[in-house]
Amino acid sequence: MAVRRVLRTTAGVVGPDFDAVRAEFDVPLRFGDDVVAEAVRVAADPPLPEHDRTDLELVTLDPLGSRDLDQAVHLQRRAGGYRVSYAIADVGGFVVLGGALDAEARRRGQTLYCPDGRTPLHPAELSEGAASLLPGQLAPAALWTIDLDGDGEVTAVDLRRAQVRSRAQLDYAAVQAQVDAGALDGPLALLPEIGALLHARALARGAIELGTPSQEVEAGPDGWRVVFRGQADVEDWNAQVSLLTGGCAARLMLDGGVGVLRTLPPPAPADVAALRRLAPALDVDWPEGAAPGAVIAGLDPALPRHAAFLDEAASLLRGAAYTAFDGTPPAEPGHGGVGGPYAHVTAPLRRLVDRFGTEVCLALAAGAEPEPELRATLPLLPALMAASDRHTKEVERAVVDATEAALLAGRVGETFPAVVLDAGGDRATVVLDDLAVRARCDGAGQRPGERVTVRLTQADPATRAVRFVPA
Repeated sequence: MAVRRVLRTTAGVVGPDFDAVRAEFDVPLRFGDDVVAEAVRVAADPPLPEHDRTDLELVTLDPLGSRDLDQAVHLQRRAGGYRVSYAIADVGGFVVLGGALDAEARRRGQTLYCPDGRTPLHPAELSEGAASLLPGQLAPAALWTIDLDGDGEVTAVDLRRAQVRSRAQLDYAAVQAQVDAGALDGPLALLPEIGALLHARALARGAIELGTPSQEVEAGPDGWRVVFRGQADVEDWNAQVSLLTGGCAARLMLDGGVGVLRTLPPPAPADVAALRRLAPALDVDWPEGAAPGAVIAGLDPALPRHAAFLDEAASLLRGAAYTAFDGTPPAEPGHGGVGGPYAHVTAPLRRLVDRFGTEVCLALAAGAEPEPELRATLPLLPALMAASDRHTKEVERAVVDATEAALLAGRVGETFPAVVLDAGGDRATVVLDDLAVRARCDGAGQRPGERVTVRLTQADPATRAVRFVPA
């Protein structure tokens, strides 16, 4: 989906202060000397496994300009089905448990992205260097080989450390253009076919994928701008391969009796019933017997009433967490959004828990028990990741708020057409028709999906506050 609405800077407007956001939320600006020294040392001698799969024509697929390349993929057709080869950066081969790199990664939790730069989980010597699956670079990887039958059902899984060499670094926009032109070939030629098959299977399992556009800040020709950006088909298909791998990892952990899952309770019946009651008012067709995920999959977030419905549907996906276990599996091991058990293992350069999940899976796949020090760390991960997720969301929200406030400053008193996304009591959340602004609107009587005209009453860059009232 392309950019839907854009809020741009205008001449003479002071831009958002991202440095102030980083300072307020204590975003680390540099790595300690001991962390950098360890990164330089291990990067100089990459731990290349004996198993050599440099013959595999892997490619990476990421946003344009990325250097922290976690995954490389090769897709092929087999008799009666498909083979997915998915190489994941072997961060665990570089980072020693209990070392300076490990301690700093635990403190950070994940890579944090701001419009003017990123705060990486690991020093650039690893995240953009020796551990990254850069094109042409001989690198260690955790190589998943997943065989599927013609319906997309997993028939065999193999996981082992291997040395690999990515052939090319591809980006979403270029690959999507090839798909649109009917010219996609090479290792990704089957991505539309396999991705669509996996997506259909996910919906059949009851998976719920909202697909709502994300609000982002990016550089534009006139300065910073806010955009609503949806996910292109290629991004969704690529995500399906990652979800497939996460599902295989979860099954490996559950069968082995140890691991850390990404869990989400199934939607509460009361929440589903409330959403269903809202559907007619927002022009959403909900056939008898249809699961929420199937209804949501047929909606167009560009339509205001559908956007309001999707905003309300987020209530079905509350309670995501990381659940560690050693022995008895958790009572509810599933992920309601995915439609089954799931684990994070495909982004170890950017997310702490993936390194530990991958190490557990490598041990179990080899018929061994995870090392005691590794097992002892698993119970610590849910709290570490929960704190990191909260921190990341706070920074991302503050970045968007700062940009909105800076760009709307000087326009107090102007009116804008908008759509109400959610409402309750004497306030609502509205999204402006022509600008990528989502903000609070004070005033009673507003209804989700309703078109309104709102007046800007506050746009304060110092506090990042933006407020509207019905005009």
